[in-house]
Amino acid sequence: MSNALAIASVTRLLKDLLNDAMVNADITGSVGGDVTVTALPPDRAIDQLSEADPSQLNIYLHRITPNSALSNSDLPTRDSRYGLVHRPRLALDLHYLLTAYTNQELHGEILLGYAMEVLHETPVLAREMIRAALEGNVNGSILPPAFKNTDPARLADQLELIRITPEPLSIDDMSKLWTALQTTYRTTVAYMVSVVLIERELPKRTPLPVLSRGPRDLATGRDAGVAVHPDLLPATPMLAAIEPPGGRPAMRLGDPVTLRGHRLDAGDVRVRFTAPETEATLELAPDGAAAPDRIVVVLPEGPPLPPASPLAGTGADPGAWRIGAYLVDVVLRSADAPERTTNRIPALLAPRTAPAAAADPGGTLVTVGCQPNIRETQAVAIVAGQAERPLDPLAAPADSVSAVFADLPPGPGLPVRLRVAGIDSLLVDPAAKPPAFDPTQLVTVP
Repeated sequence: MSNALAIASVTRLLKDLLNDAMVNADITGSVGGDVTVTALPPDRAIDQLSEADPSQLNIYLHRITPNSALSNSDLPTRDSRYGLVHRPRLALDLHYLLTAYTNQELHGEILLGYAMEVLHETPVLAREMIRAALEGNVNGSILPPAFKNTDPARLADQLELIRITPEPLSIDDMSKLWTALQTTYRTTVAYMVSVVLIERELPKRTPLPVLSRGPRDLATGRDAGVAVHPDLLPATPMLAAIEPPGGRPAMRLGDPVTLRGHRLDAGDVRVRFTAPETEATLELAPDGAAAPDRIVVVLPEGPPLPPASPLAGTGADPGAWRIGAYLVDVVLRSADAPERTTNRIPALLAPRTAPAAAADPGGTLVTVGCQPNIRETQAVAIVAGQAERPLDPLAAPADSVSAVFADLPPGPGLPVRLRVAGIDSLLVDPAAKPPAFDPTQLVTVP
């Protein structure tokens, strides 16, 4: 791979190739004067013409495009910890315009004829040619300062050879191109140079060689070998689904939650709940022994534990939970194997509520108790029947909220929902056939 000077190096190589062709063909005798080879923009190339240098051949890089084949084959360059495992590789195609400028009749055609001939005879830039052109002097001229510290072997030894191919341009493309250049048109031939690979020297992680397949037996010194599973299941632990009780769409504190998957019984099992916004985690042990395809975990229930409790702030503390979305995975730890973690599956924790209604001078006061506590940053609303009352932000965590409704119809059986952070309390009784409202979520309006 080459470095960031590869583009300029290729332009320099083409310029030297054309200059050598002019010298070897004794072009000065054909046109009756010196011929200059430049790599300037077309508007500046015209300014170089003079009585002393009446003829000029110009090679101009007018466009750079990604190489469609090698750009798509580049490997991911960083791991999950954003550590560099492969250096990013930039694959480019360079598009050039070859133009002859002259003040004499037919000299432009002569210059283009010699130039096109040498580019046709040199479809590939040989590695030896690249080294010779970028090392030391070229045709008696010293390289520009930017090239003095370059390593020509990097460009010469890149994986792909540098190829020169004609690039036909339609009349419409040529017209648009010279209109964009805003200079006088001259007869021009287009070429594409492919492929140039650019890769910067960056320190990367180099893995150590594998010495054994699994732990070694202390008595025999042999490794465990390849683990073979005589089934079509994944070889690594995997979660497939999370099932709150009764087929509910969300879990609540106090609920036994079933996790289904594959190979979930290898080692010490912990179910981990991660809050996406903070990456804070809570861990729970399974309720009973874990089965290969099923784990049951019971969420804690009740008031928050006191700060002095050794379990305060852990997964066993109801006060450590918050209403909202969690990412759930299973962590398997074993003394004779590395820690393994399953994939993550999203799950919702809905509020467990206890609504009540009482008479109020303004109508009906609806109070809703909630587990876990509502956080100060969470938006809260009470929905009584079809009437919704958004509440003001809380000053501190609260286990109950209330609101006054003016026009609730009196009588029993009014369903009440608590909406926290966009998540409603569960209103439907999953065991009822046909579906019915959960009796614990109904109030009587006085």
